[in-house]
Amino acid sequence: MMSPKQTSEDRGSPQFGHTSLQIIHILGNFLRIWSVYSMYRYLTQTGASVVLFIFCCLVPATILFLLLQKPWKGRPLSNTQVVPSVINGAITAFYFVLWGKGLKLCGPLRALMAEYSGAVLGVLSAALYGQRQHLWKKVGGLVAMLASFYLLSQGWAMASYFPIKFGEDPDADVQTEHNLGMKEMILPIFAGILSALRRVIARRVSLKNLYKRRLHAITVASATCFLFPVAMWDMIIGSDSAGSKDLPFSTWAFFSTITFGIILIFYIDNIAEERLHMVFSSPRHLMVAGGCIITMEIVYQMDFSLMGFLICALILGFGIYAATSLQRPRGDSLQRSGHSDGILGEQVQMSPLPT
Repeated sequence: MMSPKQTSEDRGSPQFGHTSLQIIHILGNFLRIWSVYSMYRYLTQTGASVVLFIFCCLVPATILFLLLQKPWKGRPLSNTQVVPSVINGAITAFYFVLWGKGLKLCGPLRALMAEYSGAVLGVLSAALYGQRQHLWKKVGGLVAMLASFYLLSQGWAMASYFPIKFGEDPDADVQTEHNLGMKEMILPIFAGILSALRRVIARRVSLKNLYKRRLHAITVASATCFLFPVAMWDMIIGSDSAGSKDLPFSTWAFFSTITFGIILIFYIDNIAEERLHMVFSSPRHLMVAGGCIITMEIVYQMDFSLMGFLICALILGFGIYAATSLQRPRGDSLQRSGHSDGILGEQVQMSPLPT
């Protein structure tokens, strides 16, 4: 017979494990966002080619993924799994290029916030699956998201352009970013939609978490192959600037992007989905990323307005919530693997937790 002390310990251990996973998730996202800021500083200071930098990061990441997951071992993967994963690799390569160029053009804050534009797929899912009773709510969420991106493009998250002044000029030591228009925000916004699309394809194809990891290794390898001719063309012909053919080496920029920005974040996102039931395009994830962004903006002494950023983040969070939420039945909220969260299968069917 179990003692009351043992019973209380058994009840407390799942909560402790949940808290530990939340800490791991926050730390993983912080390291990934740190790598984004390092990549931005490297690209802006050296003028290096975005395509070459991403390709040089994908090559070692592909090798490590293949060595870790060994997709050629175990139960053979079917063509219905491999072929979509290869196609998903082309989408991933296109996403990386657009996102990298958007990062260099718009800065890390706006590029990271624009990644949540993938939630607009919730409006598309409501239209495709005939959920007319929720369509108006999703359209309202879409309008809120567009309003947030518009405010970000107008520099509301920057102290130099935030319309509400408190009688203090921005510090001369901070890195002042240039103001943008909505046209320049199209690159990171479209990259965010592609990022959500590649996640949806990966979840639709993979049946189990093990398959998902093996297929992700194939997807990254496919993305590297698709990006190879583009990188070679960019290296031989060159881009707009004359110095873009050279790729100066920076240990931290490459190491952090490979380790934290490509490899680690994949496993962190898996933990968030499988154990914390937290998908990328969700207000909870945005809250975690927002805290990390605030920290990095202060550490890197960027042109940053805390109040303006919080306003944009709150509007974006409301838009994401409205665009992705549905009125679910109580009984089968976790059993529906179709479009239960309104993002074309963003909320996957959760696998049982290991004992």
